Amino acid sequence: MTAAQAQDKLSALPGWMLAPGGQSIRKEFLMAGFSAAAELIGAIAKVADAADHHPDVHLTGYRKLLIELTTHSAGGLTDKDFALAAQIEKLPKRLKV
Repeated sequence: MTAAQAQDKLSALPGWMLAPGGQSIRKEFLMAGFSAAAELIGAIAKVADAADHHPDVHLTGYRKLLIELTTHSAGGLTDKDFALAAQIEKLPKRLKV
């Protein structure tokens, strides 16, 4: 997928961005706390397992949650990444307000 194609698909995913190098997309969530972050990771695991497409999940500072999607077998972005990002967007989240 070209960077232009990826940017076009990102327009439907607020807050998601193309990672440096253009091989993945990512979004950071500032969660209400550690438990809220763990809860979202669990919810993401369920939809990722169902899609057989698994993101990289980085939890730092006990509530900063970074989700990064790429299709490892394709060596970059595919429609699977954008579909999973859309599913993640629909999940309930307890964010820091």
